[in-house]
Amino acid sequence: MALTSMTGFARRDGRFEAWRFAWEMRSVNGRGLDLRFRTPQGFDAVEAKARALAGDRLARGTVSVGLTVAREGSGRVFQVDTDLLEALIATAGRYADRPGVTPASIDGLLAIRGVVDIVDALPDEAAQKGLEEALLAAFDATLDDFVAARRQEGAALLRILSAQVDEIARLAAEAEALPARTPEAIKARLLDQLSVLLAREDIDPARLHQEAALLATRADVREELDRLSAHVAQARDLLAAEGAVGRRLDFLAQEFNRETNTLCSKSNDTELTRIGLALKATVDQFKEQVQNIE
Repeated sequence: MALTSMTGFARRDGRFEAWRFAWEMRSVNGRGLDLRFRTPQGFDAVEAKARALAGDRLARGTVSVGLTVAREGSGRVFQVDTDLLEALIATAGRYADRPGVTPASIDGLLAIRGVVDIVDALPDEAAQKGLEEALLAAFDATLDDFVAARRQEGAALLRILSAQVDEIARLAAEAEALPARTPEAIKARLLDQLSVLLAREDIDPARLHQEAALLATRADVREELDRLSAHVAQARDLLAAEGAVGRRLDFLAQEFNRETNTLCSKSNDTELTRIGLALKATVDQFKEQVQNIE
């Protein structure tokens, strides 16, 4: 069994020649798959390929992926925004002859934010290709770690969910075995309730027939218990299945909740009410944990 959580974390550090890099992945719950990449400028091709790899391996969750790349040694270069510098020179020239205005100097213009930017030097074409291959290999390994982390958490969730399904099955069986569920007990309750209705002089036969049918419908929770049993079997099948089953488990949790609510509303026995409330508490816990499943 390989249930997978939607939460996880993984990090990998690597090197290629003079370059150091690190991939980091983390995720939280999400309705679908939302991949959010943050990569340095100039690595768009790496991001596109990494995004495709992640999309093939992941089904749900809000996944944040970060890449940092730095060059060791003298790998820093400066870039001059020549268009901005020329515009500043032209503007300074228009004000140069005005009284009290000190002529602009080139060092002053270069010091203006945005004119000069110091960045890591990109490698040549061959080195760039090697760096991209190293980055993608490291990402693939990070993705393996990330999936393994989500599976490890999924294994813990599997134990919790399996115990909750077992408890739902136990409580349903307890309700099935209640003395109040026997045909004789149900018949006795119906006769008592009908005797109260028959004692009323103002009730007409048609109304009496409707009330009797309603009492008979509410007297037994056979259908609810049968559906709970079917849902338990389906839940166990899903927990044993491969792949992303979170959406189906979430739908099943809603079905559990519906049957439990109906059972509680139909109950006219204190023990059955107690069991129904215990079922509702367990179903609520099941539904909460299911929100974490991919």
